[in-house]
Amino acid sequence: MERLVQGVRALPEGRPAWCAGAVVLAGRGPYVAAEDAAGWAVRYRAYDPERDRGLELPRDLWEPMRVGTVFDLASLSKLFTAIVTLQQVECGRLGLDDEVHAHLPAFAPGATVRRLLTHTSGLRPELPFHERTGRAAQLALLWAESAAPAGPPGGAYRYSDLNMIALQLIVESLTGRRLDALVREGICRPLGLASTSYGPLAAPGVAATEDQRRPWAKADRGLLRGVVHDENAWALGGVAGHAGLFSTAQDLAVLCRALLDAGAYGGARILGPESVAALLDPPGLGFGVDQPYFMGELAGQGAAGHTGFTGTSLVLDRATDTFLVLLANTVHPRRANGGSAPRAAAATCLARAVVR
Repeated sequence: MERLVQGVRALPEGRPAWCAGAVVLAGRGPYVAAEDAAGWAVRYRAYDPERDRGLELPRDLWEPMRVGTVFDLASLSKLFTAIVTLQQVECGRLGLDDEVHAHLPAFAPGATVRRLLTHTSGLRPELPFHERTGRAAQLALLWAESAAPAGPPGGAYRYSDLNMIALQLIVESLTGRRLDALVREGICRPLGLASTSYGPLAAPGVAATEDQRRPWAKADRGLLRGVVHDENAWALGGVAGHAGLFSTAQDLAVLCRALLDAGAYGGARILGPESVAALLDPPGLGFGVDQPYFMGELAGQGAAGHTGFTGTSLVLDRATDTFLVLLANTVHPRRANGGSAPRAAAATCLARAVVR
């Protein structure tokens, strides 16, 4: 585990650095094997595009990363949407092979709930909701896309934020509750995830993300901290099926343990074993399965997990009863694609440390 921790500690020190700061938490069974923080939750006040570097805050205003720092989860939010969807399936309100059109009449026929969860609906990756004002105008983009998707429903895998936005609309229409309430009552409250919620959040204790300005971003919002980074989630009110949640490594570790223990944790149950298997078995409902690009050597025996654009990721491996949470603010102060090599390296360190 020392190699894993040392590798994460080096991430903010590289030239160029992969992130301003990071938190790692790994475990097996009921035991925490590694937990550490490195770098800075807040270091920059802005990004200078002319010199292509961050403009640092005065040194006494830098805030160190801590193991309890709250992160913008970005696409890890999709995992919570998938769990809420399976909870509705367990309640009998929804079927995996239901047509989306049956629950959202404005959505064109062809896609099913299962196809949304497996990213085989044919929908393109995203739409410019941030360019539209008002919910009706924003959703009109989704309805039009459903009628003329980028690919045929049931065809090839095509990762799409739109799938999770559609699932959000379905579960909200079924329950009469907003997604944030469903996540809070169906996942966070029973598992005791006290630091997991949608924003906006008060800035202290939250990792900063981007100095969001055009042309590198899709909106001019300045330095973001405690408000969702994703422009479409922001335009949709901060609560969206594909992004918007904030959380800590400790809370995500509890979620991993619940899923590794077939849906139960500490006397609470969020899903039945069959639903957990549906989430994690190939091809995965909302979860990616055996993805070496970020799972490293944990991939290959059914490991499941996800990444988030802001620098977040988690992997859980039922074969060895292990999990890895790696959270980083790779987009502070500007979004950049540093790749997933550090994620894969961390996962490989964990895989090699486990006696099978």
